Amino acid sequence: MGRRHWIVLTLAGIAVAAVAFWALQPSPRPVDAARVTRGDLVQRFEEEGRMMLPRRWVLSAPIAGTLRRIEWLQGDAVKAGQVLAVVDPARGVLLDPASRARIEAEQHAAEASLEAAGQRLAAARADADLAERDVRRMRELSTTGAVSVAAREEAEARVARARATVQAAVAEQRAVAQQRAALAAVLGGQGRAGGTAVEIRAPVTGVVLHRYQQSAVPVQAGQALLEIGDLRTLQVMVQALSQQALALRPGTPARILRWGGNQALPARVVRIEPGGFTKISALGVEEQRTQVWLEITAPRAQWRGLGDGFRVEVEFEVARRHDVLQVAASAVFRDGRRWAAYRIEDGRARLVHVELGARADDAVEVLGGLRKGDAVVAFPDDRLRDGLRLRVLGDAPGA
Repeated sequence: MGRRHWIVLTLAGIAVAAVAFWALQPSPRPVDAARVTRGDLVQRFEEEGRMMLPRRWVLSAPIAGTLRRIEWLQGDAVKAGQVLAVVDPARGVLLDPASRARIEAEQHAAEASLEAAGQRLAAARADADLAERDVRRMRELSTTGAVSVAAREEAEARVARARATVQAAVAEQRAVAQQRAALAAVLGGQGRAGGTAVEIRAPVTGVVLHRYQQSAVPVQAGQALLEIGDLRTLQVMVQALSQQALALRPGTPARILRWGGNQALPARVVRIEPGGFTKISALGVEEQRTQVWLEITAPRAQWRGLGDGFRVEVEFEVARRHDVLQVAASAVFRDGRRWAAYRIEDGRARLVHVELGARADDAVEVLGGLRKGDAVVAFPDDRLRDGLRLRVLGDAPGA
């Protein structure tokens, strides 16, 4: 009986110790799992974009004058050659009493000068006639030798000077007459418009984008009045980082996201501008960016509601590799200088070092260390250790 009693006590002690051992063990860590799979690996990035017209036309006033009221509204369709605005030439300014009195006095002075110029012209013509008669007599007398050659030449020179004096008097009279006419025009043109109205026509078929002036107001030459464009040529403009733009080429596929419709719109890159510029990010970091232009390849009817300046999100597809062994990017982490992951084996975490290749947004290429079908911890943290018991929540994606 004694031996049997001790055997029972020994077994009971072992059982209690085993229960205590297992009770003191940490409970399994709940984790999410991910599967190592094969499939297409797509490298992409997203950027904010704006719907923009690559070409637009700003219509401005060709002359200074008064703009007639513009009845066109933003969004109105226009045809090439259609009259969009009319500018009447500028009217003459109204003179204050002092200025009017001064100009009238100048006009009277101009009339007196014109009369004086007429008298000087008559005197010059009389002198010229007298000089010509003297020359004729000198020529008749020079044939008989009664007048010397020097005297005759002097008389001919007086004729030339008299003729020049007549021409100068004629020019003076014309200048004074023009001055009087100009002063009369200023007095008579107060508040009056001169010339015909100028019509401004649409250079292309499109819609009115902006109306800078509406009411009838005075405008200066070159002042902007309307802006028009063809919405059928709308493109997407993205200010991409210069590092990202290096991976793009004309024809690179893209998708227009979060534009207001139910489905993403297919697009492709058509132009990458060669010049860059500095832009300050929301975090205050200087970034070098360049403008990338895309055209939407979906039918216009699907995105008819988009207009100039509308905000969209653009997803660029930089590269696509087929049949690539890959795992979720969140499952790998740095272990010193190497990449690592926790493989799930028999309910425990096993640290394995992996070799990675190309990287996408949510997945990375696996070159070594894992095989297709392996389950790994999807979101490892610093509390995980090799050999730790795990409890997988749900089924691993790809299982």
